Amino acid sequence: MEEYLSYRVCLGYNEKGLRRILSRLDRYIREQAAGLGELTPGFFLGLKVRHQKKQTTFNALLLAARGFFAYLQRRQIVPENPLLDVQSYPPKAFIPFVFSPEQTDALLSAAQKNIRKQDPACFLRDYAAYLSIVLLARCGMRIGEPLRLSLPDYRADERTLYIEKTKFHKNRLIPVPAGAARQLDIYLRVRGAWVAGDNPYLFPGKHGRPLNVKNLARLFEQSVLQMGLNRKKSIIGNTSFGRPTPHSLRHSFAVNTLKAVRDRGGSPQNALAVLSGYLGHVKYRYTAVYLKVLDAEHRNSLVDFAIGRQEEI
Repeated sequence: MEEYLSYRVCLGYNEKGLRRILSRLDRYIREQAAGLGELTPGFFLGLKVRHQKKQTTFNALLLAARGFFAYLQRRQIVPENPLLDVQSYPPKAFIPFVFSPEQTDALLSAAQKNIRKQDPACFLRDYAAYLSIVLLARCGMRIGEPLRLSLPDYRADERTLYIEKTKFHKNRLIPVPAGAARQLDIYLRVRGAWVAGDNPYLFPGKHGRPLNVKNLARLFEQSVLQMGLNRKKSIIGNTSFGRPTPHSLRHSFAVNTLKAVRDRGGSPQNALAVLSGYLGHVKYRYTAVYLKVLDAEHRNSLVDFAIGRQEEI
């Protein structure tokens, strides 16, 4: 397995995720005390049965194991790949929570009011968490992206943000909407008066580190709770409906952007190329998933329909 991982690294792949999955497979093989000749399709069907309640985990294991055994077959260590005819579990559909534009505005308003202005120890941290939520909502950023921003990454004269070290190792420069840029400009003046030392981060945390994601999550959860949107994740049939999370703001940004294009008489399909670059996707198909849900109302109607079907059954 170590040789295979080294081979993948030489091809330019990141080994971290694959190592974790193959380590799980290695533990299972050791538990079963199985030799190389016993790693038959039947052996892996047993692994599949064992993961009936963790189907996504099995699918990841199957994909990783297929690649590993294809490598062993090329090396002539095994005569054939025992996983070619082992089927994965059908993928579950995931419908994320979607904030309507009105709900997004209400959430940001609630978060702003929840900044602890009377507590000097918490004020700037809460203020930074609030601006991070603003960037999630108005720029469709991933939750970790605002927290990694350094001061030079925001170019106030251009109203742009430079985002690097993204999920797909793809850097991008995006324009910031005027309203969000104004709030960032005000925040920077406050930050300059409050932050001592040389913390390089746009949203500073303690001891020269960036703001902790827990600060953002706390403010988000508190605001969602006040709005009465603290719904749990639900699984209905083969569909999972997500609860409101900070990442829901990225989904909502994409869905509401495509809806705005459609409402203006444009084609959401034609807008995917621009939206894909803005969100930092490496392939259009990652952006196309947002076409599954038309808007927040459509998402809620899907939930109601799924619940109704389940009650009928």
